[in-house]
Amino acid sequence: MRNFDFSPLYRSAIGFDRMASLLDAMTTSEQKQPSYPPYDIELTGEDSYRISMAVAGFEQSELDIQVEQNRLTVSGKKPDESPRGNFLHRGIAARSFERRFQLADHVKVTDAKLANGLLHIELVREIPEAMKPRKIEISEGNLLQHTDGEKKSDTVAA
Repeated sequence: MRNFDFSPLYRSAIGFDRMASLLDAMTTSEQKQPSYPPYDIELTGEDSYRISMAVAGFEQSELDIQVEQNRLTVSGKKPDESPRGNFLHRGIAARSFERRFQLADHVKVTDAKLANGLLHIELVREIPEAMKPRKIEISEGNLLQHTDGEKKSDTVAA
């Protein structure tokens, strides 16, 4: 069992309280979250990801995917049925589940497919133009225009 103390982050980092709270919540929720169903998270491109989840025995109608406030929730609901047949061993899990993933800002779910017992969820990070780095052109000249309409001489250092 791992315990991390994020309280020094709260004392010395201004504006990062949301990230520290997120890290704290992730460590406590990961300990509580069951390991069923197994899943992989794959980097498929510079800004694209795929979550592959083993959901053998689930039909498409029994699976649900929801995104709400940067949280992806995948759930599977199996109807309550009495087992058919006389099993000597029952190793294939046929129980309901709910798995949650915390998404970073600007990560969107683009597609989901069910194939060969695997649920593939495609995600992409779409950074808005306003947040992308941009180049500022430097112009030449030695006159600056102020808001009062007065021109002042100033030199521009290269």
